[in-house]
Amino acid sequence: MKLRVGIVDGGFVRVAPAALHAAAQFASGEFDGGEFDGAKSDGVVRCEAPHGPALPHGECVAALVLDAAPTACLLDARVATVGRPATPRLVAAAIDWCVAEGARVVNLSLGLADDRRVLREACERAVGQGVLLVAAAPARGSPVYPAHYPGVLAVSGDARCAPDQWSRLDPASAAGAAWGTCPDAPGGRPGGASMAAARFAGIVANHLVQHPDAGLRGLVDHLAAFAIWHGRENRRIAETDS
Repeated sequence: MKLRVGIVDGGFVRVAPAALHAAAQFASGEFDGGEFDGAKSDGVVRCEAPHGPALPHGECVAALVLDAAPTACLLDARVATVGRPATPRLVAAAIDWCVAEGARVVNLSLGLADDRRVLREACERAVGQGVLLVAAAPARGSPVYPAHYPGVLAVSGDARCAPDQWSRLDPASAAGAAWGTCPDAPGGRPGGASMAAARFAGIVANHLVQHPDAGLRGLVDHLAAFAIWHGRENRRIAETDS
């Protein structure tokens, strides 16, 4: 069975059919627990068949994951659309769905400013089941979520890295990014932490393809041992675009 990688983002369609395991779109009437389009919501999240166009951000993320892990099989968990950004509740539901669909890795190229219980608990459930969560984090400034939750691999862009390289940063910094890799979008276009997280998720997935029994501790030891750079590169490290 191919290793499955969940991509919680805005969807993608530009992958070969063999590279897609399943796809779902998550929607509700709420916007961060308040009102949306003038209507109250009961907070229920609907899991639907994907509809509407995929977002360019999701297409880039999927391409970078497959660049680093070409044999992986993707789960398309759509939480953002053209007219509506992701909310913590939608992201949490998408994480749960990816875990239920057998994901070993879940990529979260997004960052929310506030800690939300629904999102924190979804991440705790995933980590507790041995799923590796990879999330975008800023190089500087305040922490974001889910990257700042325990057990989540927090990734920022590091301009020192080639696409197949990574760095060990300083997780004790305020922003909390522990890892860095090339921030470029597909084709070498400018990117940021969200692109770095996607590339890093592919690197993690590729390692698990070769070492299917590796857990979080073994993975972290491997990443630390083979990091090309250690510590933050102050002049050229890329900022988050999440």
